[in-house]
Amino acid sequence: MHAQLMHTHAQLQLLQFQPLPLHSLAFPFPTKRLRSRNFTVSTTKSSHFGLRLCDRSFSYGTCVRNSVTGGASEVEYQKPKQPVVNKPYPFHEIEPKWQRFWEENKTFRTPDDDIDTSKPKYYVLDMFPYPSGTGLHVGHPLGYTATDILARYKRMQGYNVLHPMGWDAFGLPAEQFAIQTGTHPKITTMRNINRFRSQLRSLGFSYDWDREISTTDPDYYKWTQWIFLQLLKRGLAYQAEVPVNWCPALGTVLANEEVVDGVSERGGHPVIRKPMRQWMLKITAYADRLLQDLDDLDWPESVKEMQRNWIGRSEGAELEFCVLDSDGKKRDIKIIVYTTRPDTIFGATYLVVAPEYSLLSSLVSTAQSKYVEEYKDLASRKSDLERTELQKEKTGVFTGCYARNPANGEAIPIWVADYVLGSYGTGAIMAVPAHDSRDYDFALKHGVPVHWVVSPDDKGTIESGKAFSGEGTIVNSSNEMVGLDINGLSSQNAALKVIEWAEKTGNGKRKVNYKLRDWLFARQRYWGEPIPVIFLDDTGETVPLNETELPLMLPELDDFTPTGTGDPPLAKAASWIKTRDTLSGRPATRETNTMPQWAGSCWYYLRFMDPKNSKELVDKTKERYWSPVDVYVGGAEHAVLHLLYARFWHKVLHDIGVVSTKEPFQCVINQGLILGEVQYMACRDEDGNLISADPSLGENNLEKVPEEKVMKSGDSFVLKDNPHIRLIARAYKMSKSRGNVINPDDVVSEYGADSLRLYEMFMGPLRDSKTWSTSGIEGVHRFLGRTWRLIVGSPLTNGTFKDGTLAVDEEPTVEQLRSLHKCIAKVTEEIEGTRFNTGISAMMEFLNVAYKWDKHPRSVIEAFVLLLSPYAPHIAEELWSRLGHANSLAYEPFPKANPAYLKDSTIVLPVQINGKTRGTIQVEETCTEEDAFELACRDEKLSKFLHGNPVKKRIYVPGKILNVVLDRQKTKVGV
Repeated sequence: MHAQLMHTHAQLQLLQFQPLPLHSLAFPFPTKRLRSRNFTVSTTKSSHFGLRLCDRSFSYGTCVRNSVTGGASEVEYQKPKQPVVNKPYPFHEIEPKWQRFWEENKTFRTPDDDIDTSKPKYYVLDMFPYPSGTGLHVGHPLGYTATDILARYKRMQGYNVLHPMGWDAFGLPAEQFAIQTGTHPKITTMRNINRFRSQLRSLGFSYDWDREISTTDPDYYKWTQWIFLQLLKRGLAYQAEVPVNWCPALGTVLANEEVVDGVSERGGHPVIRKPMRQWMLKITAYADRLLQDLDDLDWPESVKEMQRNWIGRSEGAELEFCVLDSDGKKRDIKIIVYTTRPDTIFGATYLVVAPEYSLLSSLVSTAQSKYVEEYKDLASRKSDLERTELQKEKTGVFTGCYARNPANGEAIPIWVADYVLGSYGTGAIMAVPAHDSRDYDFALKHGVPVHWVVSPDDKGTIESGKAFSGEGTIVNSSNEMVGLDINGLSSQNAALKVIEWAEKTGNGKRKVNYKLRDWLFARQRYWGEPIPVIFLDDTGETVPLNETELPLMLPELDDFTPTGTGDPPLAKAASWIKTRDTLSGRPATRETNTMPQWAGSCWYYLRFMDPKNSKELVDKTKERYWSPVDVYVGGAEHAVLHLLYARFWHKVLHDIGVVSTKEPFQCVINQGLILGEVQYMACRDEDGNLISADPSLGENNLEKVPEEKVMKSGDSFVLKDNPHIRLIARAYKMSKSRGNVINPDDVVSEYGADSLRLYEMFMGPLRDSKTWSTSGIEGVHRFLGRTWRLIVGSPLTNGTFKDGTLAVDEEPTVEQLRSLHKCIAKVTEEIEGTRFNTGISAMMEFLNVAYKWDKHPRSVIEAFVLLLSPYAPHIAEELWSRLGHANSLAYEPFPKANPAYLKDSTIVLPVQINGKTRGTIQVEETCTEEDAFELACRDEKLSKFLHGNPVKKRIYVPGKILNVVLDRQKTKVGV
């Protein structure tokens, strides 16, 4: 083993210094003349050359026609002129060869108008990527490989498979990069798309590239704009003055999730709360349907629960509190609060309104006005997430005003505090400090009274110095003056009685509320879809564009930097902004906000069904056939917003007859993260010497230790040179700042695309997070090499392989068929269950068994190659071709397990000696009496009873028992 490892290490060292043939890297290159030593390539300007090459005496090329750009690139192929480097198998030749074959023959093109709809369909989709400038890292192919395995598997089962790819290409990152570099975002976006596409092609994914789309293509966003107009027609799109997260440096509004600790997640720029005119989408109108229809979806329960919590349906009451003047008399102002605990109304000792509460200015006394304004300014610098953080210190300012509790008649103070949001409920709450932890903390800090009104049924649940937020029996809650007595009732019954009393007396009503807010849809950015409305100059009336005017094209701008005034960059497009209403001819001004990045990704799955249709969003016949998406794979970070927004738009489209299903995605799978390789950390003392790591000192005080200096000691890791120094071993999310990003291009170059695909599936369950290990990919690379040698044979002395295979045209044995069909059954079961790692294990076990055979029947080998093909398609196609097949295996029937070979043919047979069970033997079901007796005689335990003792008779019941009766008179003593 040591020698073998040394040999592998020597091969890898050799690979680092030998020139590789460029056809081991299947990338379309740009077509302007690029020269380096011994290297020439021609490229187009619109492409991106993202590969650093040096000392390579080779050239490679392909002609790629791009449906997004319409561009092409060409380079001629040449044989490598260099010494041959021995590899486990020639992936560097195989993979480019079959990628060219698939592209030239459009192997994975899904028929459009001529599709056979009598066949079952399978629509498997990746959450399409944002094409960043850094390209793919090895985390991206995890989900892409999983969907590709499913797509290839279903094709081989006779399904019509739709497996497309496109680009979610609008958005802030491209615009920020453009601002920093002065390069138009259209140029950088297209360059990044070309980079991503070339990387995806190099991994052998079976996408139908004829259906490629980009959200930045006017032919695509024409229909994004069309959907907006349908929302506007139905009152689901409207304008409102709302407080938003405004980032002056980025010049745009940010979602709550894009603000961390008061600064923008991207760039770390200060963010303030600021009221602005914004377009809103009325997603709240669909809240109940979005909630109810979750039950029928095959989604992770955690994702469904996150959506339920985000929608946040609750039942309670709206209660009215009259505001009092300085003399304690009622004013004409009422504060309406929403509460899910109307049973605690007698415990409400103060009210809290949000800093952005609409009536706040009319509540504040002259003496408190200055302090309230200062507090509002402070609150405007915090995100909603910061304000509602449970652990944060509860701040607030007294307004100088009071309200009357309608239940007990007490005058209670009105405070303004940022832990209440203007966007939730009514923007005001009744605070019950005895029974709400946030209210309790606030009351203690500001000296507000605490009145207990709920007695827990289990007295042991009361913790001293803490609020009790549970349900129980109501106490201290009676007022004959207003006709309300709920003492002694359970919390639930008390709540019902309070609501009944409030509705009867005009003090409130029953209310269902949602945490879900309407969707803030406008962005003060350039790089987004223009919103297709105009405003008449004389009246300010909002007028939607006629559908015949779509797409409203994004104007070309040289200066797309933020204006700094809050006006979007499109405000600089003077000639574009000024227009006329096509119906009346009156002067008008275009909307200068653009749509958020979410817009284009809300419906792209529909466009893949019919990407070239210029007359409608999607043909109804095609939509009815392909909908819904059968499997949708992506990261858990999209569990709420993207999936919720897409579901909302889909339901609107369903209501207007565009789509036939209630939901867009029947099954959602979240793949886990791939973490960087394990890093080992130690600390240094004041003298600069390494010492044991101390996590309490923080990451800045930890120093990375090279892996070769580390060894394992029990459950810990220590320095080899000094085992007393203990190290921390951690795997982190891949990031450039940590220097742990693994580039898939490098992996493909060294091990091949099939090895990368196979390793990412073999690392562990698809849904779990996993740690990258270079030694792990070497293991699956060896497996593919062993597969190649089993079928093709060992390399010749010059490093090449002979044509054909070692497979023989002979009938397989029963044992060979049993091994094969057990493998077929396991691989099939694991693909269906998306347990790809255990499917690979089954193939590895089969290979180990097959190496013990003297001959390898063609029928068995062909079936195994078909099993392997969804996982490692390049090597499988090459082996299939060598086995004598002229066509691709992409549509060959996937092997089916024969149940007859799945049964275990051996049984355990009890053996009795003179009527007493002395042991068991393993026999074939068809075993004869003579064979069973011979096996018993050879058994170590039974032989001591049988050896040298005459047998009087044998009683054999096939499959049940063997009873040997010895001649007692001649049997040795002791038996």
